[in-house]
Amino acid sequence: MVDVKLLGLWYSPASHKVEWALKLKGVKYEFIGENLQNKSPLLLESNPVHKKIPVLIHSGKPICESSVIVEYIDETFEGPSILPKDPYDRALARFWAKFLNDKVGAAVNAFLHKGEEQEKGKEEVFEMLKILDNELKDKQFFVGDKFGYADIAANFVGYWLGVFQEASGVELVTSENFPNFCAWRDEYVNCSQVKEYLPPRNDFLAFIQAYASKT
Repeated sequence: MVDVKLLGLWYSPASHKVEWALKLKGVKYEFIGENLQNKSPLLLESNPVHKKIPVLIHSGKPICESSVIVEYIDETFEGPSILPKDPYDRALARFWAKFLNDKVGAAVNAFLHKGEEQEKGKEEVFEMLKILDNELKDKQFFVGDKFGYADIAANFVGYWLGVFQEASGVELVTSENFPNFCAWRDEYVNCSQVKEYLPPRNDFLAFIQAYASKT
């Protein structure tokens, strides 16, 4: 009997972060796809505060918020460590994960909206990418020499951002503007620890194009 369930969406980077952690740990789980226009009673009951995905349900107990869930998975299940063991490296990983999570909204506004909202988002994304371009010079991973917590959090900028750019036609992330970031991104999406966990690009691109046209 499966006692781990994940309420999520196949195209959600937050859902994928949790799935990633479960797969890295070798945890068997049941994925339950949600409809955000018609949220299930299970989702509303499991996350009554925010009513959002993802939600991990382990032995009947719900855990919410993707970063919290990933840490819970790391502490609860056997397998490779996701957070670094060294306290300083662990703090760095949490710092970059929070930085990346905080910037997702601006990126969505930059690529899927119009007018003032888009321009403001583009400015914020440009500043974010300048910081990342400086940080990722000659680096494969965010912290140390091992794929981990911050790299899982980077799935949006490493993969989703490029699909959003192609779907919207907004040319913002280029190797001329951000050579270090783009070199890191290209290695990231082809890394064996990454590509097997990403949604199919063609399916995802078609979905985002359809969503962008409605937006």
